Amino acid sequence: MPFILTSNLYAQKLKSGPQDLVFFSPVDETNQPYSIYIPKNYDENKKYPLVVFLHGIMSNNRLGLRRVFGVGNTQGPDFGTPGFVPPQTDLEATRYFPEFRDVDYFVVAPYARGTAGYQGIPEQDIYQMLEDIKSRFNIDEDRLYLTGLSAGGAGTLWLGLTRPDLWAAIAPLCPAVPESVSELAGNALNIPVHLFVGDRDPLYPTAQQCKVFFEANNVHTEYTVYPGIGHNCWEYAYKDGFIFDWFDQFKRDPLPAHVKYSTRQFKYNKAYWVTMDNFTPGSWATIDAGFTGSNAMEVTTTGLEAFTLNLKGHSMFNANTRLNIIIDGKSFTIKTPDAVSFSKDKGVWTNMKFTPGLFSKKQGAEGPILEAVYGNHIYVYGTADNPDPDELKARVAEATLAADWAADRPVVGRIMIFPRVLADKEVRQSDIETSNLVLFGTAESNSLIGKYAERLPLHLKANAVKEYGLVYIFPLNNHYVLVNSGLPWWTPEAPKENQQVSRGFSMTLSKAASVLPAFKDFILFKNTRDNVISEGFFDNNWEISSQERSKLNSSGMVEVK
Repeated sequence: MPFILTSNLYAQKLKSGPQDLVFFSPVDETNQPYSIYIPKNYDENKKYPLVVFLHGIMSNNRLGLRRVFGVGNTQGPDFGTPGFVPPQTDLEATRYFPEFRDVDYFVVAPYARGTAGYQGIPEQDIYQMLEDIKSRFNIDEDRLYLTGLSAGGAGTLWLGLTRPDLWAAIAPLCPAVPESVSELAGNALNIPVHLFVGDRDPLYPTAQQCKVFFEANNVHTEYTVYPGIGHNCWEYAYKDGFIFDWFDQFKRDPLPAHVKYSTRQFKYNKAYWVTMDNFTPGSWATIDAGFTGSNAMEVTTTGLEAFTLNLKGHSMFNANTRLNIIIDGKSFTIKTPDAVSFSKDKGVWTNMKFTPGLFSKKQGAEGPILEAVYGNHIYVYGTADNPDPDELKARVAEATLAADWAADRPVVGRIMIFPRVLADKEVRQSDIETSNLVLFGTAESNSLIGKYAERLPLHLKANAVKEYGLVYIFPLNNHYVLVNSGLPWWTPEAPKENQQVSRGFSMTLSKAASVLPAFKDFILFKNTRDNVISEGFFDNNWEISSQERSKLNSSGMVEVK
């Protein structure tokens, strides 16, 4: 009789309590750690809620798991008393997990690349971690909760507001509030928010401002201020497992009656039953859509050119009855089985599905420049013109500096991102199929730029490379290329009179990449970044506006396709 291995009989069984797991990240082909608490007596036939905790700077996943359970570093007796020992360091606390309160939750804390913030690569890590957890355990997707402190509080706001339909509730502590929170605050209409901050925290004013934004958008907002407390409110907010009791009140409504959503990127174009099909990336688009009765809706928009309402399964929608919908004052009566789409024709709403062109901007092909390094990417220097040893050494150094995400960060901690640096002749077909390419040089010096020259929109002329810098992003082979010809994009700005030179390095990006958030889709500068000849966004068909095309042509230094 043949031996039959059943699917569960020999499945790996993990112990309950705190421990470390990993998932594989395709960004740099590394295993990324996270710490997880598994409830006692875990029953694989029962669905469990999940709390995601995001740590602050100079911290990690193991410390993070302690913090969310309200467990700090061990403190000895006061100085000068018998038995005095120094307080436990973070390193010492990282070495072991203490006893945690028993909770009927899975709790997870990602490493998120160290002190790298929670946008771009760390953001992808969190969603990949969630998929890994859901593949291992029976998670209730209507009870996913998000919390974090300091930089992790900012990450809580960012992930919560850009993907609101994922979370049942969020709780940011002493958050470094993201710049765009005023535009994004309404996205939290259907997720309760609990803000915590100390009134002596330098971030107290921004937390108060954040509260105002939420309340102005009718968001369920609870606000706890700790008198006399600085930037350590987590010691009080997470005490005795309070956050689990607060989260326990809430469950996600995947089909709410009313949805408000704002975005300026196709990568964040969906919330609940609303999909924003067409708008101008880089500019804010908003939709406010709600049922006013059974099969009756009202929608208002700004900056939006097309959208779809996916109504199948909604309690206020009957596919056998006509839907009455008013969009920016225009009325429609439509019968539809599940989804209804609208797009503008010469500025007027029509009941028509938007179909993007083959070369239109869309998810994964929208820019801006920063997006090229927000995923799997490789830095490529050129050797096509057979540079002499000194020139080759300089090119290698330039690409290596761009790729060093840990450079110049002695104060705020490491960034654990490890993209590769290759010569153009070393790039393999598999790299082209899986990675964004950051290409240094020109069509003459970098064989990959030369290979794709006919498909790329801009080329810096060979006689301009000493004085000019041309940087742009462009979709190619289902990925991005970021071309940097001439001066590198981090070439310093010129000193201003009576003003110290600003380093301008972001806490959450490498020395070179910290400059990129200021860029749009393309820039041509002379000598320094503050001497801009032309810059802007490509339009939705990846074309350059006539005004910027004229500036580029007038420079005499760029060939414009």
